[in-house]
Order: sequence, then C-alpha cells, then structure tokens
Amino acid sequence: MKQLLLVFFGGGIGSILRYLVSKSLNNYFQHFFLGTFLVNVLGCLLIGFILGLSLKTNYLTPNQTLLFATGFCGGFTTFSTFAFEKHSLLNSGELTFFFIYLISSIVIGILAVALGLWLSKLI
Repeated sequence: MKQLLLVFFGGGIGSILRYLVSKSLNNYFQHFFLGTFLVNVLGCLLIGFILGLSLKTNYLTPNQTLLFATGFCGGFTTFSTFAFEKHSLLNSGELTFFFIYLISSIVIGILAVALGLWLSKLI
C-alpha cells in the first residue's frame, strides 16, 4: 500500500506541474507545443538521472525511485497529449511541423535520457 501511495503522490505533483507548464507555454508558437515538448524532454532527463542514480548506487531507495521515477516522471510526462498534438497537426495539414515536432521530440528525448544517465555517474 505504501508503494501505491508514493506513486499516487508523485504522479499527482507531476501532473499538476505538467498542467501549469503546458498551460503557460503551449500558446507561444502556433504549430509547436512548447510546454508539452519541454515537460517530455525534462521528464526524459529526470528519469535518466533518477534511474541512473538508482542503478549506480543505493543513493535512492526503491521507494524514492517509485516516488520520483514512476510517480513524478510518469505524471509529469505525457504521451497521450503528445500523440493528440501530432494528430491535430496532421489534420490541419501541417506536415512540416508534424515531422519537426515528432522527430525532435523523439531524438531530443532519447538524448535527454542519455544525458541524465551520464549526469548520474558524476555523483
């Protein structure tokens, strides 16, 4: 039960923060959802760092990993919104922005995970 509460609490905080970031940044560009992009990239960086610390040493307990990686990062990042935004770009005929957003999100997300893992090795 404790693990479920940790995931619930972390996910709630992550979801609230994602909402605030997306609400404040998604309107800056007409065809690029900056808020969603940033939360997903930051979430990738954080999960790489958190799991890197967790795997490297006993720096984080399994409960802390659940709270931060599964809970917070799971609530903070959003694949469903990412997919919906891609769909809306396709429906509006914005193929260039669709591919730029799709490819940059995937490539930069993977690079952010790698950077997080690398940063965790420095500690």
